[in-house]
Amino acid sequence: MKKSLLTFVLIITSFTMSSQTIFGKWNSKNDETGKVDSVVEIYEKDGKAFAKIIDIKNPDRKTAVCSLCEGVNKDKPILGLNILSGLQKDGDEWSGGTILDPRNGKVYKSYVELVKPNKLKVRGYIGLSLFGKTTYWERAL
Repeated sequence: MKKSLLTFVLIITSFTMSSQTIFGKWNSKNDETGKVDSVVEIYEKDGKAFAKIIDIKNPDRKTAVCSLCEGVNKDKPILGLNILSGLQKDGDEWSGGTILDPRNGKVYKSYVELVKPNKLKVRGYIGLSLFGKTTYWERAL
């Protein structure tokens, strides 16, 4: 009985702790439809945050490539594509990196901030943060 209770407490604690970080899997919604169109995984490497697309919900888009991307991402498969790069922790947010929008191939400056345990604010902008777009990702459970 004690082992079961201890196991339960450890599971709950680890779930609670993992929901207090930007790292993990997040649902990204299509702005036009409001439906989840992909799952993005944010991970840490060398003290910086990165993210890649790990699932595309539309079966017809699973083999799509980033034809509008430039440079090394040109014509790379969107599934598995790194879309967030080089964000560093700065107080409550992660900033100083970039985000790639595979829909238009453009790269923007970016920051992300955990606004609730299961809600992430993602902002991409050009120049000043005032000139950009904010979207919210929900944690994928």
